[in-house]
Amino acid sequence: MKKDDIFQQFSLEEISKSALDEFVRQGAQAMIQKAIQEKVEEFIQASNTKVVRNGYLPERKILTPAGTLRVKQPRVRDEKNKSPFKSSILPPYARRSPSIEAVISTLYLKGVGTSQFGEALEALLGSKAKGLSSTTITRLKRAWEKEYLNWSKRDLTGEEYIYVWADGIYFNVRLGSDRPCVLFLMGANSQGEKKLIAIYDGERESKLSWESVLRDLKKRGLKTAPQLAIGDGALGFWAALEEIYPKTKAQRCWVHKTANVLDKMPKSTQEKAKSMIHDIYLAETKEEAEVAFDEFLERYELKYPKSCECLRKDREALLAFYDFPAEQWSHIRTTNPIESTFATIRHRAKQTKGCGSRKATLAMVYKLAEGAEKKWRKLRGHKQITKIVQGIQFKDGVEVQEHKIVA
Repeated sequence: MKKDDIFQQFSLEEISKSALDEFVRQGAQAMIQKAIQEKVEEFIQASNTKVVRNGYLPERKILTPAGTLRVKQPRVRDEKNKSPFKSSILPPYARRSPSIEAVISTLYLKGVGTSQFGEALEALLGSKAKGLSSTTITRLKRAWEKEYLNWSKRDLTGEEYIYVWADGIYFNVRLGSDRPCVLFLMGANSQGEKKLIAIYDGERESKLSWESVLRDLKKRGLKTAPQLAIGDGALGFWAALEEIYPKTKAQRCWVHKTANVLDKMPKSTQEKAKSMIHDIYLAETKEEAEVAFDEFLERYELKYPKSCECLRKDREALLAFYDFPAEQWSHIRTTNPIESTFATIRHRAKQTKGCGSRKATLAMVYKLAEGAEKKWRKLRGHKQITKIVQGIQFKDGVEVQEHKIVA
């Protein structure tokens, strides 16, 4: 059927919802058929020997966003090389377009359970969306597991991360009684690009687990120590970091620290205390931050000693960000870059009440994080990172200028 004939079949008045769907489906089917025929002609012209035509291969039904399309592919063969025509548009054995695979993947990762797929896909693709069962999801998850395994063994030679963010998230596994902790590490390279570095299966956020992560990264080529690591104070990450990358400076997350400090105070006091904490890490200079720090301790030391001790013990690590470019302070004084990604992961786990196995959990986390990574933006002031790599010092967020003494 010619494309022009399709457009003549419907008047504007006749295009109801169902007619419009059919209109789109027939148009897409005609265009695919025409594209395949053009590829056949290119195959024939490129062949220097006799080409044998022998009718058509059996008609195939392909599920696409436009609906189920019936497509016929000519049976053509290069006689000399005995090579049949293969269409890149219609790969062998394909029953769904790549975009449908993406839809399935997206629905699952967004929290749609396998038992709900039929209803969800029917709403998206119509009542003819057949052949999409729980086995499809099982196959996809196995493919994701292989992707994750290959990614977790990739060569890191030559890669360098100036900043790294570390955290862990616990999951329930339906087919086990344990709660694995997925250790998560992301970094910012010398171009200011945020990248996934590691996703590991850990028993807990212990020094031993994090040592395994960092040793493996170093073994695979990540030799250069990061300039700054950002994380929660409860992690075994810090002890492991001191063992593997002792030159890396530590920055405690102010969001976690604020929550921990306020948790040890009565609610009636928390609003004022929170404002005073903001005065510390929002100060323009480290000196001003030190003054605000002391003011907080002086005000609350007698009444809330546990709260003050929680703040005091990490004083140096809480103010480490002042030795880096001011444009990047909002990125490096908290673990927010990780937490925003974790929010999506937690939502998915909550919707499905956990994954069936540890392998499935890691694969899901990897796919969700991979999708999030595509939306990560460069750090503000990323050109300043080159200066950090060159060893240029910063004080209060500003580059330290060397003054030469004139004789």
